[in-house]
Amino acid sequence: MLEMSVQMVGLDQMSMAPVVILTDEKKERFLPLVIGPAEANAINLALEKVEVPRPMTHDLLASVIGTMGGKVEQITITKLVNETFYAEIHVRIKETLHKIDARPSDSIALALRCSAPIMVADSVAQRTMAIAKEEDPEMEDFKKFLENLTPDDFRKDN
Repeated sequence: MLEMSVQMVGLDQMSMAPVVILTDEKKERFLPLVIGPAEANAINLALEKVEVPRPMTHDLLASVIGTMGGKVEQITITKLVNETFYAEIHVRIKETLHKIDARPSDSIALALRCSAPIMVADSVAQRTMAIAKEEDPEMEDFKKFLENLTPDDFRKDN
């Protein structure tokens, strides 16, 4: 297993689809995941520690887990099948560990709210990870583009 963190959320320049980019601790390898606009917004809100007046879905789930005496121990991106990533949320309630099937984007949004580690199975990492290139001008342009994005950029009413 490889622990990763969210480096950024942005838009894929080709498809204009929201993407979350996970990186390893040394920021040498990265894993881009295409996600939906709502999940991009939820992840960005958590990254920016934005307080919302009413709980959003991932806030609600974190609250329910905590109220039931549970703790999100980690989320794990477990496999890739037909270009679709799968994940599990590992919730401990007392002595029992529950592994709950979930989409990676929802799992990441929940992990950020619960300060839980984001793990990637070795088999997924070996098949999908890209190694950061030194001074990649296209990546630098992409990073500059992403620096100016806000959660509002992902809302449909814009």
